Amino acid sequence: MQKGFAALYVVISLVVALSTDSFAVDLTIMTGGEKGTYYQFGLNLKKLVEPKDINLEVINSTGSIENLYAVYQRPHTQMGIVQSDVLAFVSRVQSDPVLKRIATKTRMIFPLYNEEVHLLGRREIRDFDDLTGRRVAIGKEGSGTYLTARLLFEVSEVKPEEMVPIGTGEAMSQLKSGKIDAMFYVAGYPVKLFTEDVSEDDGLALIPIRNKSIVEFYPQTKIPANTYPWQKTTVDTIAVKAVLVSFNFRRSNCEYVGDFANALYENMDWLIANGHSKWKSVDLEFPLKGWEQYDCVKSRLQHRRVVNKSAAELNPILKAVKDILGP
Repeated sequence: MQKGFAALYVVISLVVALSTDSFAVDLTIMTGGEKGTYYQFGLNLKKLVEPKDINLEVINSTGSIENLYAVYQRPHTQMGIVQSDVLAFVSRVQSDPVLKRIATKTRMIFPLYNEEVHLLGRREIRDFDDLTGRRVAIGKEGSGTYLTARLLFEVSEVKPEEMVPIGTGEAMSQLKSGKIDAMFYVAGYPVKLFTEDVSEDDGLALIPIRNKSIVEFYPQTKIPANTYPWQKTTVDTIAVKAVLVSFNFRRSNCEYVGDFANALYENMDWLIANGHSKWKSVDLEFPLKGWEQYDCVKSRLQHRRVVNKSAAELNPILKAVKDILGP
């Protein structure tokens, strides 16, 4: 009988531990433009965690660099989505010592999805190398598009006449009016901007990126034909990985971000079924080179795996308790 009560006590303790795995907290995530995939992912996460007593505020932004700064210094802002090449940009292109220090303390929560580099331009432009001597919009300074475009020109040594640092909306307007020749936009396809704001009559096309130096630095991918109504053929390009990040916080933010990460990890099926189509390509276990996972996330997930293992190991004990106590 004593063994039976001991087993019952273990079961009750485990049930209590599992039932208290909830929290109520305000969190903020920095994303991107309202028509971009970062922002859509943020809205998906907000909807996911609402029933779990987590109030997630989703903030749009110019992108990766702004998000790095915000997670570091913006009040009550614990998370952001950035491009995986942001650290390479900071080390190779940026000279700001503050940003360099921030980068050393930035930690990955999870890798997310591949973001395709969209290079949209006039139809006579054959490929990336043909941007030599042309005016090209590279995204607003501080955005992920800006940093990737700058890196592409540095790696390839292709020299445009001018790199124009403007946002995607203004770039689209200038491209249609002929003031610029091409524009970059880094986002997971399909993006609303190209679905809603480009038509066959605009005389524009996605430009292939096959430069040898670039494809040695970035993974190659394709934008399938008919991703956009006006795009009839498959286009070769390259990709960067979107990364959910935090700062190397301690104390309460460490716990809150760890619990949020656990909620995301446990509910990937819901996100795949109800969120942006890019959730289908997310691999939370992807070994992303050059990034260190936030230890507050790693320890929270390890704890979850231990609890799950313990629950599985208790199955024989549960059966024993049932046999002792009866129906």
